[in-house]
Amino acid sequence: MDEVKVVVAHSERATLRVGDVFLKVDADQARIDVEVEAMALVPVPTPEVLWRRPPVLAIAAVPGTALGRLGEPSTASPAAWAAAGAAVRKLHDAPLPPRPGRAGRDLDELAAELDGECERLVADGVLPADLVTRNRQVAEAALRPWPPAFTHGDLQIAHVFVDGDEITGIIDWSEAGRGDALYDLATLTLGHEEHLGDVIAGYGTDVDLDVIRAWWSLRSLLAVRWLAEHGFDPSAPGCEVDVLRSRL
Repeated sequence: MDEVKVVVAHSERATLRVGDVFLKVDADQARIDVEVEAMALVPVPTPEVLWRRPPVLAIAAVPGTALGRLGEPSTASPAAWAAAGAAVRKLHDAPLPPRPGRAGRDLDELAAELDGECERLVADGVLPADLVTRNRQVAEAALRPWPPAFTHGDLQIAHVFVDGDEITGIIDWSEAGRGDALYDLATLTLGHEEHLGDVIAGYGTDVDLDVIRAWWSLRSLLAVRWLAEHGFDPSAPGCEVDVLRSRL
């Protein structure tokens, strides 16, 4: 019998690997609906859906290895990072999906959530006030109108798989939908600023780097408490707290 490996598990969802099959268990079936719908629409490699029996979705493993991990140096080549940028551009150029995604949240609601989270981070002593204040200032550049694109919504490097310099699959589409293209690019390069140039080269068009940096700050500010409360360590080297410190 194949070994059962827990990939990720917290109160909202869990992912198990059994051999070459991933079993995703999600309390929110709407997220699974979005994931299955998005994988059927996108023009980039995705896992094969094997079966679905709520609350479980079974998908096949994609070949290759992850582009990298947050907090660890990436061993992928510059060409692989550029290939990831090219794949993201293909996604962003695809026909718009029917619903908004994580990268397409209402700006007023997002700003209100960010302000509330910044207040709690300082009041609870989670982060120093000067660190929060500076990154809130940087984050402001992300809160602007954007042309809608087909976005992944959670395009962290662990969700992009490569074999050599070729993209073999992009996984975890539960946050996909219409949104800000630069959110995806920022998520992909979070904690790996040294590869931003390679990604942009593959993406094939100029982007506003201040907005990319703004999304780094915004995403990190919103993530710190949630990660800590769900068993992750945002203070580990190279992770979210270090991303925030890099803006000082």
